[in-house]
Amino acid sequence: MKKIVLTSVVLGIALFGMGVNAQSKYKKATTTAKPAANGQAPANAPAPANAPAPTAAPATTPAIPATGTSKYLNNNAAAPAGTTASPSVSTPVPAAATLSVRYDTTIPGGFDTKQEVSLRPNYAVERGLIKDRKPLAYDHLREDDQVWSQFVWEEIDGREKINQSFVYPGKDDNGDQRFFAILLSAIKNDSVVAFSTDNDQFKVPLTADQINNLTTGANDTVDVSDPISGVVERVITKKPKFPMDSVYTFRIKEQFIFDKEASRVFCRIIGICPIAKQVVAGKSQPRPLFWIYYPDLRPTLVKWEVYNPKNFAQRMSWEELFENRFFSSYVIKSTINNPGDKYLNALIRDPLFRLLEGQNIKEKIFNYEQDLWQY
Repeated sequence: MKKIVLTSVVLGIALFGMGVNAQSKYKKATTTAKPAANGQAPANAPAPANAPAPTAAPATTPAIPATGTSKYLNNNAAAPAGTTASPSVSTPVPAAATLSVRYDTTIPGGFDTKQEVSLRPNYAVERGLIKDRKPLAYDHLREDDQVWSQFVWEEIDGREKINQSFVYPGKDDNGDQRFFAILLSAIKNDSVVAFSTDNDQFKVPLTADQINNLTTGANDTVDVSDPISGVVERVITKKPKFPMDSVYTFRIKEQFIFDKEASRVFCRIIGICPIAKQVVAGKSQPRPLFWIYYPDLRPTLVKWEVYNPKNFAQRMSWEELFENRFFSSYVIKSTINNPGDKYLNALIRDPLFRLLEGQNIKEKIFNYEQDLWQY
């Protein structure tokens, strides 16, 4: 019995000692900091009660570069030096991505579109003859042999059936087949000089920027979002002042000369002027764009073929079309019995009578040559 009581007493003393040294998990541990040797407060010393709270350092979030192969990504959004991007992990793009601006000067409708090059032959036969074509030189006309001469201004309407080749919107190796597109290509690629429409005597040349201002209007801004990366790109384009199909009228200046040496009448085209239809105050108004000296345009026209609806293999060049006069036109002005140098629309109001007067002018030129002969 004594042994049991002694064991209980020893066990109780041991449990009391363990309770004194144990700490509860809900009670903060208090540590006594030893003073430093130099008199400064130790690093782990508690702050005084009236001391201000320390300011936390701002968290620095590294900029995440926009990655990917989308065409809308800005070239400046590259990964910083010294970092290696994992090719298998797609890095998210931040919401506030850098807005890039791109200028697109291509005018919808074919005014300034870039010519696409075929990567394979577009024809079953090899076509290389058209590239080597050159216009034939004109016959020399001496001033002393010029017995009779008249100037005539005519207009070609592409809406007529015989003139539908002027507005054929097909694509070929050279580009757009519309005649107005051919004129723009000659100015841009063949260094053909265009002149102002202030007069038809080719006195004021126009620059490339002035020609561009004739066909283009105000800027149009469109925000394009990349569907893959979410990067927004601002595209600034040019609005056309008029569509390409609205240029279907072409004014030509011609000179008819009777040469006594050859005993025949020569017809020489001096210049060509495209006319656009623009809507002003709700009404369609014709607007001459520029004049081109026709002899400068011949080397370009000889390399462009005219659309032939009957046989695509037997197509003539545009130079052959004008020289052989395979087009329909109506007279708007002439130097025959016109001392006031006025157009027919200023002399005759009725459009039908203007057409009849134009036919009368053509008959006068035809009859002059026929009346010189005796049968």
